[in-house]
Amino acid sequence: MHRFARGGLAIATTMALLVAAVGCGDDGGGSGTGRGAVPGVTDTEIVVGTHMPLTGPASAGYSKIAPATKAYFDFVNANGGVHGRKITYKIMDDGYNPANTQQVVRQLVLQDRVFAILNGLGTPTHSGVLDFLKTNRVPDLFVASGSRSWDQPDKYPGTFGFNPDYTVEGKILAQHVKTNLAGQKVCFLGQDDDFGRDSLAGVEKVLGTAAVAVKQTYVTSNTNVAPQIGAFKSAGCQVVILATVPGFTALSIGTAARLGFRPQWLVSNVGADHPTLAKQLGEAAPLLEGMIGTNYLPMQNDTANPWIQLFTRINKEHNGDAPFDGNTVYGMAVGYLFVQVLLAAGKDLTRESVLDAVAKGGFQGPGLAPLRFSATDHSGYGGQRLTRVSGGVQSYFGPTYETDEADGPVNEYATAPVAPPANGVPTT
Repeated sequence: MHRFARGGLAIATTMALLVAAVGCGDDGGGSGTGRGAVPGVTDTEIVVGTHMPLTGPASAGYSKIAPATKAYFDFVNANGGVHGRKITYKIMDDGYNPANTQQVVRQLVLQDRVFAILNGLGTPTHSGVLDFLKTNRVPDLFVASGSRSWDQPDKYPGTFGFNPDYTVEGKILAQHVKTNLAGQKVCFLGQDDDFGRDSLAGVEKVLGTAAVAVKQTYVTSNTNVAPQIGAFKSAGCQVVILATVPGFTALSIGTAARLGFRPQWLVSNVGADHPTLAKQLGEAAPLLEGMIGTNYLPMQNDTANPWIQLFTRINKEHNGDAPFDGNTVYGMAVGYLFVQVLLAAGKDLTRESVLDAVAKGGFQGPGLAPLRFSATDHSGYGGQRLTRVSGGVQSYFGPTYETDEADGPVNEYATAPVAPPANGVPTT
C-alpha cells in the first residue's frame, strides 16, 4: 500500500512539474423467515461492501465514486429504504494495490459478513479476488472495470460487470479514426494488464493490426511516461489512443506538451473525465482542448438532463455538495441500478435471488447504451457515445454506438434513455 501511495504522490509531484514546464495552458434463505440467516441482511438493513482506490495512483477522480454511491443509498434510505431495509455501504481503500485488495475484501466477507461486493474498482485489483468471492458464494456485482474477465457466466456465475468492456470501447474509438482520421499514423498507449490489452484488441479489430504503428504500455508504479511519449513523437504519430487511468492520461498529455508533441488524443472513458483531468493538469488544462473520449452516462455539465438534476440535488443533500463530475454521475448510476436489482429480488432477499434478478435483465436507467445482462451475458453496458472537449467544455457529439467484443459491426443505437422516476427512487 505504501508503495502505491508514494506512486500517487509522485503523480501529483510530476504533474506540478509538468505544469511549470509546459507553462500553458452462506446463504440459506431469506432473513426473518426462520430459514437461516443471509449474510449482511436483517429485517432492517442490507450491508454491502466495496474496494476502492481512495489513495494511490488511481485515486484521482476514482476516490469520488463510492461516496457518490453511498450518497444515493442515503437518499434512498431517507425515503424508506428498499422493502423497509436501509442500505449500509462499507467502503475500503485498497490504494489500487492488488495485495491490499485481497486483504480488504477478505475482511469485508469474513469479518463484516457483507451481503455482496458492489462496484469493486480495477482490473488488476479485482481480478485477484474473483475466486475468493466465488468460493464464498458472495454476489460480485457491477465491477468498476471494463475487463472481459467479469463476463464469464460459467466460470464466475456470481460476477457481473457494469462498464462497457474495453474491446467494445476500442472498436468504437477505432471506428471514429477509420471514418474521420483516415490516413493518419495511429499509435497506442495502454495499461499493462487486461485494460490495455483488451482496448488494443478492439482497436485492431476495426483498424487491423498493422494499422497501429507504435504500441506502448505503462505500469502504475512508474510515473515516467517520457520514453513512451518520446517513441510516439519519433515515429511521427498523428493520432494517439490512450487506455489510461486519469492520472496517466494527464501525465501523457502533459509530457507530450513538454516534448513539443501535439497529436490528436482519443481516450478511454476510464481516463477521459474532463473535470478530473483539468484538476490534475491545473494551469495546463487547456492542453485538453480537442481531446476525444467516450461515455455512456449523462454528461456531468448537462444541467437540462433530468438525471443530472436528480444527482446534483442528491450530491448537495447527501454528499456535502462535493465537486460534481463524471465520477459522481457514475457512482450514483451504480447505486440506482443496485436499488433496482434489490427491488427485483424481492422482500425475501437472498444471494441467489439477487443474482437471479440481475440475470433476468431488463434494467433501464440513466445510461445511453443498453445494459446487456442475461443468464449468458454478464458484461454490463454494450455501447458508448463520443465526447469532445471544445472551449474547455466536454460535450457529446454524434450518435450512441453499440457493438460486441467479437467481430460484429459498430452500429448506431437509437433508443433514448428513460427519465428518472418522479421521486428519484426506482419502483418495482
